Amino acid sequence: MVADSVAEQIAALKDEDWAIREEAACLLGTLKDPRAVIPLVSVLRDRDRSVREAAIGALTAIGEPSVPALGACLSDPELTVQEAASAILASIADQRVLDPLKDALRSHDWIVRMHAAKALGRVQEVSAIAPLLPLLQDKVKAVREEVATALAAIGEAAIPALLDTLQHAEWLVRLHAVESLGKMKSQKAVEPLLSVLFNDQDSAIREDAVRALGEIGDPQAVEFLFTAMKEPGLRTLAVEALGRIGDRRAVPVLIEVVEGTRPLEAPRAVAGCGDQWNEEVITQGAAVRALGIIGDDSSIPCLVTALEPTFTRAEAAAALGKFGAKAVPFLLPLLTGPRDENIRYHVKEALALAGWRPGRV
Repeated sequence: MVADSVAEQIAALKDEDWAIREEAACLLGTLKDPRAVIPLVSVLRDRDRSVREAAIGALTAIGEPSVPALGACLSDPELTVQEAASAILASIADQRVLDPLKDALRSHDWIVRMHAAKALGRVQEVSAIAPLLPLLQDKVKAVREEVATALAAIGEAAIPALLDTLQHAEWLVRLHAVESLGKMKSQKAVEPLLSVLFNDQDSAIREDAVRALGEIGDPQAVEFLFTAMKEPGLRTLAVEALGRIGDRRAVPVLIEVVEGTRPLEAPRAVAGCGDQWNEEVITQGAAVRALGIIGDDSSIPCLVTALEPTFTRAEAAAALGKFGAKAVPFLLPLLTGPRDENIRYHVKEALALAGWRPGRV
């Protein structure tokens, strides 16, 4: 019965009515019969976009049996077919299409290059590192980002090549190498990234180095991030990275930031936000969030105080909620007395997040 249905829908792919062709493609995706692969691949050339999209969905749903035929499509004369095949392979590619995908990295079509890079990240084959690296300087940002992600997915085998790339003359190449190392989350990248943080001349790369250190989460970076906090442009990012690392050595420093006892000298104003809104205000909000992530009990009083300023109020409520029952005794007294209604609203929000309900002992 199922076999008859498959044959029927394959025949319907040639119907004159585009709606019937579209429905047939969708049904074949539901049936997932490998015999439908070649007929569906031919529909990637259909004149109607909705039919082509239905074929893409069906081939993706069929999965592994579709891979070889789609690999052959990467060299099809029609770019739309190449684009469709590469988009599907980005989700289902395997070792069988490794060589066609590497060839596709040289396509004149940036969409094909982008999907091919993503597919190679899925395959995670070491031999893809060399052809991927040149695309870190691709003219299209989406391609560069997929290449960085793919290299990170390949893993530690890509680290030596990425470390060499940190010395590249083109700043964009160094930038995406830093991003890739951060996504990889390898401890081996920490020292090279610290070197970038304090030696690279490009501010965007140094900022990304801080982000990458936060992604990796190695406590080795903590003391160096304290130093980075002293620099405008890096301060907020360093605070966020400290929160992601989660080392309790950061708690006293973050409390000082929230309380304003160790402000940045001459903080930069934030464009469009008025004279009272500057980098330090943003950093205080980031420090509140970081304290919530780290979850050290000693920060609860500081976070309660952070409910007062409007610019840290919402973050403080969310952070306190993460402490659960431990925060409740500090919050309950704030429900009474002549307090601002907005503060009481956020106190109630923090209590709800902490699991407290009125009337509960």
